[in-house]
Amino acid sequence: MDAVRLILASRRALAGSGETSVILAEVWQAQALAQAVGSRLAVSGPPELRGEALGLTELAGRGCGVLDVPDLDPGDLRAARLTELDDAHQALLCLDVLLGEAGIALVGVASAAPDETTYWQCMEAIDAADESRDRVREMLRKLAAREEALPEREAG
Repeated sequence: MDAVRLILASRRALAGSGETSVILAEVWQAQALAQAVGSRLAVSGPPELRGEALGLTELAGRGCGVLDVPDLDPGDLRAARLTELDDAHQALLCLDVLLGEAGIALVGVASAAPDETTYWQCMEAIDAADESRDRVREMLRKLAAREEALPEREAG
């Protein structure tokens, strides 16, 4: 399935989640999807994105690692369904929004956390989502610079 469709599905699922455990599971799914997108871009994306994409893969993996792994059926793991990343720019724009929404959801969970463990999990996951989002934004910046340079190369 295309990355953009998966990211949009994750955004809908996160927006529709209510219970703390469901929110945390959806944030985990979002980070796993960010990890998969980063991995795909690191292997087959534009060369100028590969370093940042590797960083995204690592940071999103950390984001998954600080949260409890949700009890999912293998078919429910969105990241595993990623088969296409046709439009890196659009996928990164959508991923930026998803990671921002995940961070906001985590703030809500942390502020109402029933225990310290949940609170600190959320704090670490917020940090990972924020750093992942920084990588996504840097890749978007590099893509924009690449697009600006292409007409200059073609004219020259």
